Amino acid sequence: MAQKTSQKTALVTGCSSGIGYCVAKELAKRGWKVFACARRLQPMQSLVEEYPDRIEIFSMDVSSVDSIEKGYQFVVSHLEDDKLDLLYNNAGSSCTFPAIDVPDEALTQCLAVNVEGPIRLTHKFSKLIINAQGTIAFTGSLAGVLPFPWGSVYGASKSAIHQYASILAFELEPFNVHVLNFVTGGVKTNIADKRPLPEDSIYNLPETRKSFADRQQMAVKNHPMEPSLYAIKAVNAIERRRMRTVNVYLGTGALPLTWVSWLVPRSFLLFCLRIKFGLNTVWEAIRHRKIL
Repeated sequence: MAQKTSQKTALVTGCSSGIGYCVAKELAKRGWKVFACARRLQPMQSLVEEYPDRIEIFSMDVSSVDSIEKGYQFVVSHLEDDKLDLLYNNAGSSCTFPAIDVPDEALTQCLAVNVEGPIRLTHKFSKLIINAQGTIAFTGSLAGVLPFPWGSVYGASKSAIHQYASILAFELEPFNVHVLNFVTGGVKTNIADKRPLPEDSIYNLPETRKSFADRQQMAVKNHPMEPSLYAIKAVNAIERRRMRTVNVYLGTGALPLTWVSWLVPRSFLLFCLRIKFGLNTVWEAIRHRKIL
C-alpha cells in the first residue's frame, strides 16, 4: 500500500532535465514531497537517488488524456486528505518554423503539450489544490510577449498560457489559491528546436538558414541563466505567496525585454529584431527571388 504523507506536496511536470528537474530538486531540498514526472523515467532516476524519501517519479505524457488520468491516480494514492499544495505546469515543447510552414505534426504537438496539457492538468488536479489552498504555476515565456521571428506557434502557445493563468488567478481568488506565471527569458536548457527548415519553404535560402539557426540557439547564445538558479527564484516566489502577483519574470532578459515591448513602438521593436536575427539580409534575398 502506498505510503501517505503530511508534508507539503508538489506535482512538477517536465522533470527529465532543465527547469523541471531543478525545481523538483529544489523543492525536495526544502522538505517538500515531490511527484516528478516526464515521459521517460530514466533521466529522473538521479532525483530519486539523491532524495529517496522526498521524490517519487512516474511517467506521464501531458499531451495524453489517458496518461493524465493515470498520473492523477498515482498522485492521489500518495496524498493525505486529498490535498496537493503545488501543481507546477512546466512540461513544454518547442516549435521553430516560419509561420506559414509549420508542419501539422509540429503544430499539434506544440499546442497539445504547451496549452492543452496544462489546462487539462489544472482541471484534473484543481480540487486537490483548492483543498490545500495551494498554488498553480506555469512556465510561460518571453516568446509569448515579443514577436520573435520563426516562432509564431510557440509564441502563440505561451501567450495563450499567459492569458489562461491571468484569468485563472482571477477566478480562483475566493478559494485562496495562488496562481503564478513564470515569464521566462534565457535559461540553459535543451528545449531548442533542432528541426531544419522545410525543404519546400519559400524561405529556404542560405541567408534564412543562418537567421533560422540563430533563432534556434537564441537562449544558448545570450548568457542564459542556470536552471538551478532559476529554480531557487521560482520556489522562492511560490513559498512567498504574494497573492496579487501572477507574472514573475525569470531568466536572462525577461523583465527588461518585457518593459521594452510595453514602452517602444512596434516599428522600433521590429527594427531591433531585424538586426538581431540578420533579417535585413534575408528580406533583401527574398525580394530578389522569384517565389511563384
